[in-house]
Amino acid sequence: MRALHIITGLGVGGAEQQLRLLLRNLPVECEVVTLTNPGPVADGLRADGVRVLHLGMRGNRDLAALPRLARIVRQGRYDLVHTHLYRACLYGRVAARLAGVRAVVATEHSLGDSQMEGRPLTATVRGLYLLGERLGRSTVAVSPTVAGRLARWGVPEPRIAVVPNGIDLTRFAFDPEARRHTRDRLGLPADAFVVGGIGRLVPGKRFDVLIQALARLPHDAHLLLVGGGPEEGALRRRAAESGVAGRVVFAGERPCLADGTPGPDLPALTSAMDVLAAPSPEEAFGLAVVEALAAGLPVRYDSCPALQDLPPEAAPDAVHVPCDADAYARALAGIRAAGPGPRTAPEAARHYCITRSAARLMDVYAAALAAPPFPVQVPVQQGADPS
Repeated sequence: MRALHIITGLGVGGAEQQLRLLLRNLPVECEVVTLTNPGPVADGLRADGVRVLHLGMRGNRDLAALPRLARIVRQGRYDLVHTHLYRACLYGRVAARLAGVRAVVATEHSLGDSQMEGRPLTATVRGLYLLGERLGRSTVAVSPTVAGRLARWGVPEPRIAVVPNGIDLTRFAFDPEARRHTRDRLGLPADAFVVGGIGRLVPGKRFDVLIQALARLPHDAHLLLVGGGPEEGALRRRAAESGVAGRVVFAGERPCLADGTPGPDLPALTSAMDVLAAPSPEEAFGLAVVEALAAGLPVRYDSCPALQDLPPEAAPDAVHVPCDADAYARALAGIRAAGPGPRTAPEAARHYCITRSAARLMDVYAAALAAPPFPVQVPVQQGADPS
């Protein structure tokens, strides 16, 4: 089988890195087209031996990109097209149908109750989404929570398949040597209590709540933020205004030290933490939480469908905390007072092993390939904005 994955961009993000991890575990010959931004994940895919093409799309309304994409699909003679993220799902499904590919699958990575990929869920966004969804065989939801949201939107339930995000358990196993080395490289004291936050630095992640909570904690508490994004400047100002600038480390998307040398990777960073705090009130899955559990970290979160879809005993040290600075300060102070516990992964982390997710996705592929053909009739809404 030859499959083409189409994604909006390949900067550092959960959906982008999940695609790379999946391709390492799928028994399928895969290539990738990114509509925009062939960033660090594109470099990683190429290092893995995956062919990556950059479509060079200039904007949301660059309709000239559609025939170019359809030509790539047609010339590649792919058996199946798999799209990821909103813009790629819309353009990719249309291009696949124009190219005559009948097995079209899309993964919905980021659908919340009020937003998708950071954009408000307007009637136009929903209408375009449903218009494009009709052109595929199946829509994959990364959690039962997202599957429920899709059904409420109007996607027929028989067309929805749940394939959770997956993680590489062995990669995130706690490493005490990496903990010592990483803290030393980042300037974190060996005996500090380190609160971790992982994700894009955007308003929806609410990392400002963690900065406010840090100001209520003793001076041995530090905050390690892993990720980049447009909110970094505002978060730095908030840290300075709160008097904790010296206790907040911004590690960036691809951690780099002051001298320009590469910094520690994500598993080493989670080993350096004492707790993972995730105050975002709206998530589609909660990949950072599951990765932190794989590292044996206690977790305090506001929204995590990956855990909310499992029984509580699957992750006993993952506790819901509302998105409020006082609530997080109390929760984090309690973990600090209790002291370190064993750094072992709970059942919830093992439940989301990437090999299990890849096997479930192969079942979706098989069903899409076995479905009868449908006529190539592509509805086009002129002037629509797929943003």
